[in-house]
Amino acid sequence: MSLRYALLAVLTAGPLTGYDAAKRFSGSVGHVWYAQDSQIYPELRRMEKDGLIAGEQVRWGPNSTKTQYRITDAGIIAFRTWMNTPIDHAPVRDTHHMQAAYFEWAEPEQAREILNRHIEYYNEQVNLFTAVRDGILNRTDPAIIRRLDQHPEHERARIIAYKAYTYEGMITRSQSEIDWARTGIDLIDQLSASGAGLVPAAVSGPKAQ
Repeated sequence: MSLRYALLAVLTAGPLTGYDAAKRFSGSVGHVWYAQDSQIYPELRRMEKDGLIAGEQVRWGPNSTKTQYRITDAGIIAFRTWMNTPIDHAPVRDTHHMQAAYFEWAEPEQAREILNRHIEYYNEQVNLFTAVRDGILNRTDPAIIRRLDQHPEHERARIIAYKAYTYEGMITRSQSEIDWARTGIDLIDQLSASGAGLVPAAVSGPKAQ
């Protein structure tokens, strides 16, 4: 997925300045697609050049203006086409599971600390995603309020359902990471109790004569 489709998705809820878009990517949108400000602003300009969005100057403070972007008909067509196209899964790069696969090279206490940090992080994610999901279902989340305002009442239940469904998936995935890390800690304890130790240091070169 390219950044432009994430930006088009955000712009389907209404016009945004680059600053507003960056705020979305540091908040709700950032839960599913992370992008830096240095990526967002150039991509908006490219999208405008490609006719997917249109920019106009709007008042920003007492003496300045900013460019506000809205999605064009061509942008809506491009976004709808992307939404109806199956997306290949990207190759996996999972640092944490990769590290865990070689815990025999780590001190047991350090391996436990790594997994405890994993649990702490995903507990925070569960709490965050649960709060957002509840805000969506209760129609109190700022992002969902803005989006619902662009649609008639008979379309709103479907919008809410899909957004809540996505966050349910992220909650489930985060909880599975917590469960996995707890299982890992139990495994470390079992192996330590059985006397299994570290892998001996590897000798990378020829033996000394």
